[in-house]
Amino acid sequence: MKTKTWRQLTVWLHVITSVAWMGEALALFTLLAISRTTDDGATRVAATSMAHEIDSFLLAPLANASAFTGFMLAATTAWGFTRHWWVLAKFAITLVQLYAGIFLLSGALQDSVEAARAGEPEPAPLALVVGTALMASALAFQAWLSVAKPWGKARAGVKLPTAPTWVFVAAVGAPLADITVGLLLGYPLPALSLIVLVTRLVQRRRGLKDAFPSSHPVKGAFPS
Repeated sequence: MKTKTWRQLTVWLHVITSVAWMGEALALFTLLAISRTTDDGATRVAATSMAHEIDSFLLAPLANASAFTGFMLAATTAWGFTRHWWVLAKFAITLVQLYAGIFLLSGALQDSVEAARAGEPEPAPLALVVGTALMASALAFQAWLSVAKPWGKARAGVKLPTAPTWVFVAAVGAPLADITVGLLLGYPLPALSLIVLVTRLVQRRRGLKDAFPSSHPVKGAFPS
């Protein structure tokens, strides 16, 4: 297939995983809200346990795939990471979401499930309910950014050419492989996606250096 076709497949994968991520965030919000509003201990245990399973087996791997394909589209096309305000905003929001989801919400949800299963079915913490609502809202806002593309350019930057076909093939294949492996292992493991992303970032960095004269070195961890 042509590069254009694989690029479109990468966009398609990014869209469906992003929609799935938002849907699962709303599912978590609903289950955790049920846990807070019900007086039945068994219902609380069931709601928090189901929320934990959705978070581990669906939300986490699909969130990883959504973030990875978004980063790859920035790193493989002329959009870049910092040339446009809407792309930069999506990039920053995604990083915050990944940090909050992995290190804050998932840990708090795990603690809530363990307490419920230990015979202490307390209502889900309000922070979890608010956090999942904010996650879904942030994803909806990112979808609007992708459609509206507001605020113009953040900087001129260097407009690099579209990456070769094999990079888009890897952008599609890596997250699908990681999701499959994660389902088999029982926990998300985006190892291949990280390898592909780092490899592409290094290649893009070299391309930017080649595009600049030696007297104007490229600065910053993430290229434009």
